[in-house]
Amino acid sequence: MSHALDIDQLRTFLAIAELGSFTKAGEAVHKTQSAVSMQMRRLEERVGQPIFAKDGRQSRLTEDGLRLVEYARRMIRLNDETLSAFNSRGEVGQVKLGVPDDYADRLLPEVLAAFNRLNPSIEVNVECASSFVLSRKIENDEVDVAIVTSGDMTALRGDIIRRESLHWVTSSRHCAHTMDVVRLALGPASCSWRHMCMDALDKRGRRYSIAYTSSSAAALVGAVQAGLAVTVFPESAIREGMRILDERDGFPQLSTCDIAMLRSKTANHAMHDTLCNHILAAIGNVGLQVAAE
Repeated sequence: MSHALDIDQLRTFLAIAELGSFTKAGEAVHKTQSAVSMQMRRLEERVGQPIFAKDGRQSRLTEDGLRLVEYARRMIRLNDETLSAFNSRGEVGQVKLGVPDDYADRLLPEVLAAFNRLNPSIEVNVECASSFVLSRKIENDEVDVAIVTSGDMTALRGDIIRRESLHWVTSSRHCAHTMDVVRLALGPASCSWRHMCMDALDKRGRRYSIAYTSSSAAALVGAVQAGLAVTVFPESAIREGMRILDERDGFPQLSTCDIAMLRSKTANHAMHDTLCNHILAAIGNVGLQVAAE
């Protein structure tokens, strides 16, 4: 006798497949690790085949588990489309997410693609702007959720979700970093990294000039890759063709960078919780509540 598959179990299973661990999946679907494990045991019983296999301390998908992924995606999508079609108010879930462009093209595509597969009825509209601008938009309820650099958040409170090292970077094919007066490509006056870089070089006694100023990470990348200037990026934003500079190159060590997630006062729907938990599970490496500087 066949058994009906449970959509909630399939949603948890797909979260594991997308995020790579039971722990991260639990954070994304609001379940404890023990609850996730129990759901997967029951799903295996319903499928009648092992869908996970032990690989040292980790679990990996079996061949049957890999086959189940696409079926799970299709069933979840059909389930959510059906519920949306019979929603008497005719609403479609929409969340407005703000991100700086240096994270938009490096971290967000895979994260949002995985979110869409898990939550096909929630539409995420992305707005790219500087952290300073996004913090103001959060304050004015113009975006629901924003990922920002904590130093640019003024007096807002946020969840610090990721901590990264900041690095001086130059082109791997040019020698802009060897000039007597180093040409810098930095963000605008509101950017906390700009002032930190200038202070660090002043203390080191290294001469510099601000050759390029832009709030666009793409513009700063272009200046560096063309060999026109040196800039500062967090580790996740460093591109191919860039080289990290250190003390041996005459560049002082920089502090870490805190990446925070902000929510507007009106972002109190379950779909906002779902997106925030997914981002935290996908890119977060810390979980510390702090007051922004």
